[in-house]
This record gives sequence, structure tokens and C-alpha cells, in this order.
Amino acid sequence: MKPPTNVTPLHDVDIPTKKATFGMGCFWSNDSLFGATLGVVRTRVGYSGGTTKNPRYRSLGDHTEVIELDYDPKTISYEELLDMFWANHEYGLTTKLKRQYQSMILYHNEEQRAAAEASHKQMQVSCNGQLRTEIAPAGQFYPAEDYHQKYRLQGHKDLCRSIGLDSSKLQTSHLAARLNGYLVGVGGKTQFEQEVVRLGLTEKQAEYVRRELERNEGGGLAC
Repeated sequence: MKPPTNVTPLHDVDIPTKKATFGMGCFWSNDSLFGATLGVVRTRVGYSGGTTKNPRYRSLGDHTEVIELDYDPKTISYEELLDMFWANHEYGLTTKLKRQYQSMILYHNEEQRAAAEASHKQMQVSCNGQLRTEIAPAGQFYPAEDYHQKYRLQGHKDLCRSIGLDSSKLQTSHLAARLNGYLVGVGGKTQFEQEVVRLGLTEKQAEYVRRELERNEGGGLAC
């Protein structure tokens, strides 16, 4: 079904959400992975897990690159998000890394803590006791600089302009989260076609995304 030409980009989705925060290596890839996941409403990347005040990319101190998600628990569960977390670390689960790329689950409530610890226990068996993932309460989240937000999408400057994407929407736009995944092949063509009208893309915009999705699908998400 072709989308109409007189449409409004779906930047804002006003539904109840819960928050999840994960460190999985380079946060560009995670932003694309979760952004195109059904049930994830918004994504933003940043720094957390440490004590250094006001970290920046070139001076993280003891913080880690993380992704913070707003998700709809009626569509996707925290346990399903944990499954994605364990399955998609760029640098592996047992590799010793500098603090910037630490494997990390930052929980927002006791329910998340219990689920994280239970899944960690299972993974520790699979990893022969070599698992390096940390579990800790979520503290202050410091958003990364604008150029890190929706990094893959921002490489398509004409598309960004055409949907009215500016710095104020980089961390809040539902459409931006989706496109940041679809453009690198995440989510798949079937899901995209099911969503395209709802997302408010014009026929020209949708065809551009469709071509990029088909070209990149299955290509991996390495930063």
C-alpha cells in the first residue's frame, strides 16, 4: 500500500512507557537495533554508570556508553529487551574492555533488577563463569552530543530535512528512532511495510527508505 502524499511525520507518540538502560559496546549500533524494534517508542544514547560530573565523549571519566529506551510494556516485555541485550553485544560478553564499552544493565526498579539478575545467572552458565556484565541501579543519564544521536539517520541529510528532524527531536522522535534502524536494514521489509502509513512518510520518503533497507538488510551493525 502506497502512503499518501499529504502526511505528517510521526515524531510524537503519547502512550505510557517504561524505561530501560543498557551498555552494549558502541552505542550507535544499539540505537539502530532498538529503534526499529516494535514496542520501543523512543531511544537516546548517552553516558551513565559512573560518578564523573557532566561527562562528554572525549572525557567520559568512569562512565559507559549506554542506550536509554522508552518502551511500551504492552507490546514488548523487559525480558524480551534483555534477550536482545544478551544477543547483540558488539564486543562480546566475556571480553575485557575499557570502561567506555562495559557490558552493563542499569535497572530502574526492583522488577527489572530481579529479571536482570535471573538472566545474568543463566548467561553466566553459558559463558562458563566468564561473563563481565555489570548490573547496577540506574543513576543519572547524560545525553550524548547531538551528532551521536540517531547517527545512521543523520547521514541521510536530505531525508532528515524532509521530515523536519532537528536537534530538539533527535532524542524524542519516534519516527527518527524507526528510520535510524530501517535505513541500515534492521526490522525488515515486512515490518516496514506494515508501519509505513502510520509513520507518516510520503511516497518519495518511503521509497528512499525502502531502497536503503533492502540494500543493507543482513549486513550487520558494527560501528
